[in-house]
Amino acid sequence: MALTHLFFDIGGVLGSNGWDHEQRERADEHFSLGEEFESRHQELVGDWEIGRVTLDEYLDSAVFFVPRSFTKEEFIAFMFDQSEPFVGTIAIVSEIASRSDLTLMTLNNEADELNRHRIAKFGLDPLFEAFLSSCWLGVRKPSHVIFQRAMAIAGAEASAILFVDDRQQNLVPAAAAGWETHHFIDAAGLRLDLEERGIL
Repeated sequence: MALTHLFFDIGGVLGSNGWDHEQRERADEHFSLGEEFESRHQELVGDWEIGRVTLDEYLDSAVFFVPRSFTKEEFIAFMFDQSEPFVGTIAIVSEIASRSDLTLMTLNNEADELNRHRIAKFGLDPLFEAFLSSCWLGVRKPSHVIFQRAMAIAGAEASAILFVDDRQQNLVPAAAAGWETHHFIDAAGLRLDLEERGIL
């Protein structure tokens, strides 16, 4: 079956990760958060990324559980500044978006506020039909449930979907659901694969 839908991860594919260990390490170094920050983050991140906890609630518990020398607004600005677009990948998506026979959607794990910021900063809104994020679907990759929900929302046949993600553990359940997959390493590799598939 010919491909009709392409799903792209955001963090690690369309741009830098939003609040992964690299970004948290930078925050710890910049703000001297202390060793308890990471353990508190791990306790909260699951609920935060599926929309059960707001950014304010996350920060109150993970960062501002003790008095700090910086404000919540300063910390959020730092968080948001960690996000940088991958212009090479976005250029590829822009080329594909001009085709009328393909539907582009994102499928990613992200908290609501950070997700909205990154969609705007990366200029993704004109390129994608929908943003299927864990914070709005109530489930995270690599759970098989998120792939079933994404397929139902898209109204797509499994064999007509290509999923692009930088993490192998997320590609395994997608392939098990019958999706085509691409393990993203860089934009050059993605372009080559898409050319071989006749998409570019």
